[in-house]
Amino acid sequence: MKKYIYIAFAALCALTLASCDNFLDYTSQGSIAQDNFFLSDEQANGAIENCYYGLFERDGMFSREIYWEQGCANDMVWGKTRGFPSLATLTYTGNESVILDTWNRIYNRYGIPKANWVVNSLLTKKAKEGLTPVETRVLGEGYFLRAQYHLLAAYRYGTKELGVPFVAYEDVEGGYNYTIPPQLPSVTDNYAYIVSDLKKAEEILPRVEDYSTADLGRACKQSAAALMAKAYAYWAMWDSSQWSNVIDCVNRLENQYGRGLVDNFAELFTTDVSKFYGKEYCWGIPGTGGADYTGNGGVEVTGVMLEDKGWGKFNGWGQIHPSYDLYEEMAKDNEDTNGDGVSDYQDTKNPRLAKTILEYNDEFTYFGEKMRYYSPVNIEVGFQCNKYMEAFEPANCVGTTVLDNGNWPVTQVMWPIVRFADCLLLRAEANLALGNAAAATTDINRIRVRSHLKPLAGNATWADLYHERRCELAFEFAADHAFDCKRWAISGAAEIKALALNELNTHPRVRHYEDRMNPESPYTVGPYEDYQSPVKVWSDKCLTFPYPTDEITKANGALQNPPSWR
Repeated sequence: MKKYIYIAFAALCALTLASCDNFLDYTSQGSIAQDNFFLSDEQANGAIENCYYGLFERDGMFSREIYWEQGCANDMVWGKTRGFPSLATLTYTGNESVILDTWNRIYNRYGIPKANWVVNSLLTKKAKEGLTPVETRVLGEGYFLRAQYHLLAAYRYGTKELGVPFVAYEDVEGGYNYTIPPQLPSVTDNYAYIVSDLKKAEEILPRVEDYSTADLGRACKQSAAALMAKAYAYWAMWDSSQWSNVIDCVNRLENQYGRGLVDNFAELFTTDVSKFYGKEYCWGIPGTGGADYTGNGGVEVTGVMLEDKGWGKFNGWGQIHPSYDLYEEMAKDNEDTNGDGVSDYQDTKNPRLAKTILEYNDEFTYFGEKMRYYSPVNIEVGFQCNKYMEAFEPANCVGTTVLDNGNWPVTQVMWPIVRFADCLLLRAEANLALGNAAAATTDINRIRVRSHLKPLAGNATWADLYHERRCELAFEFAADHAFDCKRWAISGAAEIKALALNELNTHPRVRHYEDRMNPESPYTVGPYEDYQSPVKVWSDKCLTFPYPTDEITKANGALQNPPSWR
């Protein structure tokens, strides 16, 4: 692994600054030496905004790259070959370009090192002369972003037997000496650091409602508590005593911080910026569509999910589509409208399914006109994600709710990293793990009733929890459904473990239409064409990615894969 000297260089010599009227705007202001840093609130803002950039940038991490990792589960398929079959077949090497991009954002470009530098610099200044209110807030953001990047590294690379590299600069006696950060003995040690940072962030940061309009999008108390709930849930894989902490975090979100469910599921994916920070918001990436694409245009994956070439109107990329497996799972909530005694895909679609997935012959508005969904290009899939299509509805959407650049097809939407429904389902999972099925049922039913679905008739089961996380959070990073399946395969109760293993050991299915140019054409259900062979075979080592080969070589023994990957 590269020495952390890269960030020392960046901090001391060439850290990019941002100076702007709006937090989400990003404008390069050149370089500045560390000795001259944090002399003004503007400099503090510039330093922390550069840390956000690794998450918010248009074409990486949450924007697109991390989505290729979802190929190993059965919710989504690739509408055209992307060149990463190893991610779909659980044969990854750790050297795939999309994995390397995320690794570099965590350790080499934006993430832990820059946030570490901000935290350490402000703590040093605080000890000498105190901090301004803005600098105090930036310190809280530094703790939060260090935890966010650290969490991404921990669950993607760490195991109970061996953690991931981390050192807090402020803990190094005499100041950081630019050596490779130690690989912690266990990922549980990493989670302890992550939670510690999030507790400090929660104490310092404002609530979302206390931010000015220009500062909305920064981490807030709600963000820290929500991400902490997720960190504790992942920690609980290895230490079941952490489930009670998940419940405490979600209780705090609800009772102290006013988080709840919005009334209308579709509102979560609106282009109406005034609704981006409603009561369900905890932490996400606010896209502004047509503004620009230097960081604040939004996430690219919404356009990546659009039909390839956008039926001749816009350069959608057609790369990520729903599977028949996901459609079938969501259709279990349909009301039995055809009277055959079964709720399934032959019945009228339920509201959550209708908002999540377009299937052939579904009517929708596109560039101001009504049309029925069909797909004339690439691999025959039969479905498209519908959650983020509102941006493409207006006739004048390009340049307003859609970026005026088909090479970066970002749209105006709040892209959820963690929202309150996710947290409710984590609390439901915690209560199931602790034997309190009644409490789990209450949380699951709140989510179901919001989408006009029938509440569970009896106490919730692990199968109910699996179904609800899979259906409610589909095509959001809030789910990271692939990792949900992986963690359940390792540590879940028998019922949910079996469901997860079924996904991890089978290929997803799609629809093949006899006449794909005709939305009413008959179809058959078959396997996904790209990856019929080899068959996926799950083993516990597949929980994590192996470290990039070059990083292990450069570390000269200081970075090691878990034993199962050696």
